Amino acid sequence: MTTSLRQSGILDIARRQGRVSVETLAEDFGVTQQTIRRDLTELAEAGHLARVHGGAVLPSGTHNIAHEERRSLNAAAKDRIARACAAEIGAGASVFLNIGTTTEAVARALMGHDGLLAVTNNSKIAEILSAAPGVEVVLTGGTLRRADGGLVGPLSLHTIRHFRYDVAVIGCSALHASGDILDFDLAEVEASRAIIAQSRRVILVADHSKFQRSAPVRIGALSDVDLFLTDREVPPGLAEACAGWHTKIAVV
Repeated sequence: MTTSLRQSGILDIARRQGRVSVETLAEDFGVTQQTIRRDLTELAEAGHLARVHGGAVLPSGTHNIAHEERRSLNAAAKDRIARACAAEIGAGASVFLNIGTTTEAVARALMGHDGLLAVTNNSKIAEILSAAPGVEVVLTGGTLRRADGGLVGPLSLHTIRHFRYDVAVIGCSALHASGDILDFDLAEVEASRAIIAQSRRVILVADHSKFQRSAPVRIGALSDVDLFLTDREVPPGLAEACAGWHTKIAVV
């Protein structure tokens, strides 16, 4: 296998899993660990990956990765999280789903619900739920973010604050070990804060890769969340903190 093909394969794995290790890649591609380290260094220098101890992760910074790449990242875990989240939402509930690929998965899992009022600032979620006969859909106004179909800005906030939701389902771009919930776009973060403030119950849906990424803007903390649905155990210190905050963690 040529270097370019191997590095392309490494990127494909990183996009699916969020993180790659030198040892595992060396076994997968049948090359030495030194060869993989060189590949990762070159990919990092090109801005495709960020090096960490023992491997590399998708790069984080002040900009999120592309929507289509995020949707394929940990897709199976997102589907499991989405099904568990849908099971927490009863018939006749009012629910807000914010911008994100995991919340889009939750929307697909809600297709069979009856008597549901779903409010969203995600045009992709509105499109998904438009095919659900038992769900009434309210799409906030706002400025369209073409990259992912999100609606942000004052008009979006105005609509959000006109409701009191039974359940808010929120996603995020990153999670800090302290429990801080992070994202990239300040306008999106303002919407997420308003959603939390207007909701009786808050469910955070985020897979384990969010602990491996960073983002600059703080939405809030896990102390603001009633239920955190994820696919792997969280760090022990954070689990203890969540117990003190009365934030339930469910690993699916």
